[in-house]
Amino acid sequence: MTDSIKLSRSGPLRGEVTPPPDKSISHRALIFASIASGRSIIRNLLRADDPLRTLGAVRALGIEVRDSGDAVEVYGEGLHGLKEPEDVIDCGNSGTTMRMLAGLLSGQPFFSVLTGDDSLRRRPMNRVIEPLGMMGATLYARAEGTLAPLAVKGGGLEGIDYRSPVASAQVKSAVILAALYASGETVLREPGKSRDHTERMLPAMGASVRVEGLNVRVEGGGELRPLEVTIPGDFSSAAFFMAAAAVVEGSEIMIRNVGINPTRTGLLGVMRRMGADVEVLNERDVSGEPVGDILCRYTGRLAAAEISPEEVPAMIDEFPVLCVLACRAEGTTTVRGAAELRVKESDRIAAMAAELRRMGAEVTEHPDGVEISGPVDLSGALLDAHDDHRVAMALSVAALAAEGETTVRGVSAVDISFPGFYERMLELTKRTMRAGPGGSADVRCGGKDRP
Repeated sequence: MTDSIKLSRSGPLRGEVTPPPDKSISHRALIFASIASGRSIIRNLLRADDPLRTLGAVRALGIEVRDSGDAVEVYGEGLHGLKEPEDVIDCGNSGTTMRMLAGLLSGQPFFSVLTGDDSLRRRPMNRVIEPLGMMGATLYARAEGTLAPLAVKGGGLEGIDYRSPVASAQVKSAVILAALYASGETVLREPGKSRDHTERMLPAMGASVRVEGLNVRVEGGGELRPLEVTIPGDFSSAAFFMAAAAVVEGSEIMIRNVGINPTRTGLLGVMRRMGADVEVLNERDVSGEPVGDILCRYTGRLAAAEISPEEVPAMIDEFPVLCVLACRAEGTTTVRGAAELRVKESDRIAAMAAELRRMGAEVTEHPDGVEISGPVDLSGALLDAHDDHRVAMALSVAALAAEGETTVRGVSAVDISFPGFYERMLELTKRTMRAGPGGSADVRCGGKDRP
């Protein structure tokens, strides 16, 4: 898509939308299927850049993958059937791909190298290198063993008892994957509950993975059964429509087929505390994951909320759009205990603080969070997405509630998780989009350019 978009204040957003398939589950389904014994079937796989990097990595490790469009078939070769890649594996912008592959490759008796784009090569990898090294793998990285590219020589792993300093599903999943190849028991202890898709999917495939509160116990060995899974819509993608309905007057949006795993839906509770009208309907189970439809209606002014450190892991990806909600809330919204946001695709704390200030927001930045005072009438501005898909989409939601025209640069980043985001958003506002000069996109409404 083009790399910038011009947006202006929107009329009500109305209608139905289905978010793209869950990115986290897509990654896991591909990786776990590759080490199962036989053919796995994955329906509704997210075909965005991040999971496609994982798909490419699986193929590079010698696994046959067939994509018919309706489903993806992965012909797993068992725990010990992967082959040494002939080239460096490029993970693009996907931290999930790199960290989970580091765990998987730590169990393989061959050499491999993982790299990524400029953003990924700035993100901390020592958080997986440390526990995997304790288990017996040999990993090398630049910047004194902290940054990608990673070189991995695996094999000969032993179980460990490891207390993770961060509540990270990527770290947890990397250690669990390595533990499948380790002798004895591995225990992973988290400081808080991170998303649990790995702990749901692997036991269903026959792995000895047990959850005891904040601890996960894994016995190595055994065999994984093939899986057949239908991936639900991504809650983190749905969050942008939820927020848009809450800040644009007169809006009412039904979001269909959304994963509502409780380790992912912290924003739901926070929005309800803020006074937003958010209702979950038609709850059901799909392939071991809770799924529902989410109805969101505009209710007027929101109330500020205090988000505790304990709440952060269940809404880590929703922080950028929460900042937009806070701008329209009465009082001061506070987020603390979120230092992890400094090392995502961008420094999301600094990025959202800087860009929302350009729109007139009152933001106080802390090392581990922000304070945002409101309500503020946002003004259109020239904004930068900081090469971050969630920052790009959050700023675009803010533009729909702002006076005047907003230009968001760097919106091609949204393809990492949500191809077609702008088309779906603009359909809800009855707008269309046309190519503009200089690699931009202009928004049109009612047949005329917005002022």
